[in-house]
Amino acid sequence: MITLYHCIGARSFRPLWMLEELGLGYALKMMPFPPRALDQTYLDVNPLGTVPLLIDGEVRMTESSAICQYLAGRYGPTSMDVQATDGEYANYLNYLHFGETTLTVPLAMILRYSRFEPEARRQPQVVVDYTRFFFARLRQLETHLSAREYICGARLTAADVSVGYALYLASFLDLTPGFKPAVMAYYERLTLRAGFLRAQAAETQTACAQGISTIPSPLALPPE
Repeated sequence: MITLYHCIGARSFRPLWMLEELGLGYALKMMPFPPRALDQTYLDVNPLGTVPLLIDGEVRMTESSAICQYLAGRYGPTSMDVQATDGEYANYLNYLHFGETTLTVPLAMILRYSRFEPEARRQPQVVVDYTRFFFARLRQLETHLSAREYICGARLTAADVSVGYALYLASFLDLTPGFKPAVMAYYERLTLRAGFLRAQAAETQTACAQGISTIPSPLALPPE
């Protein structure tokens, strides 16, 4: 049985969404946010203290986009994986990583310095700068999606889960009004998918069952 450690709305939503899209069985362990500060016993399981943590037999993984790639490749064949011989392979790899490094990293900075740090440590100029950074990088996605339904054409892949989570996180920060038409239509397609909706329901229902708040704690984040 695959086990996934997850916090509401965190990067671990990527592998949760992938598990639902692939129809795989799994055990979901919900953690308070941030787990390294609020559940010290978690450090015995994952010394990083971060989510996700995916355990699959002897496999242990902590990088959300890499987990998506692993699940698509390990539990295929599936249209969510793209082979090296496929003409879309370069786009697949590029956007699989683009979703995290180019889009999610600036959003994490915005979230930290606008909401999760104590008032005295918040940095409005950092928030402004990284918001501009995010929208500047989103222009590439707008161009790419102008004639495509998904990253690799007509089919959903792990790259869409990676990018889609970044857009989902942007929605928590009220940034969707800045989405251009192609990106907005893409985001709406993704969030209407049955797999996405099942993942949302799973995290909420499991959090309630395990006594975990569905609202992330706004306490100061410990140093990375």
